[in-house]
Parts: sequence; structure tokens; C-alpha cells
Amino acid sequence: MPTLMRAGPYRLFIVMADCVEPRHVHVEGNGGLAKFWLEPVSLGHSMEYAPREIHRIRALVAEQRETLLQRFDAVCQRVQP
Repeated sequence: MPTLMRAGPYRLFIVMADCVEPRHVHVEGNGGLAKFWLEPVSLGHSMEYAPREIHRIRALVAEQRETLLQRFDAVCQRVQP
């Protein structure tokens, strides 16, 4: 599970089997787990996070979206047109 980024208590990562899915990141930290789609940034699902924390994580993902897309592509070896 390659880590794409760490930010505060959060680790943003992907699962190699997810390379066939639309680009997204998993987020773990503070006792929770979530999945955010990157195009557009939206919550896929979450476990154990309060709505306020989901809002903070979504803002982080949105702020770092371009970097996360590049890193996702690098790990999954996607070629951009």
C-alpha cells in the first residue's frame, strides 16, 4: 500500500489493486479510514470519522489534489494524454 502523502495525523495511500479504478486515495489516521475520489474530489466512504473531520480531510485532499493525481499516476504508471 504505497503512501502518497502524510499530512498531520493522516496517511494518504492507495492499494495497488485499485489502479484499475478511477483515481482516488484512502486516508487513515485518528482511528478512522476514508476513501476520497479525486475527479471530482468527493467522499467515497468513511468509517469512524465525525462529519467535522471528514470536512477537514476533504479540504486537505482538495488542496493537494494535483499532487495526489501525479503520485497516483506515477505509482500506477498511468500515461496522461
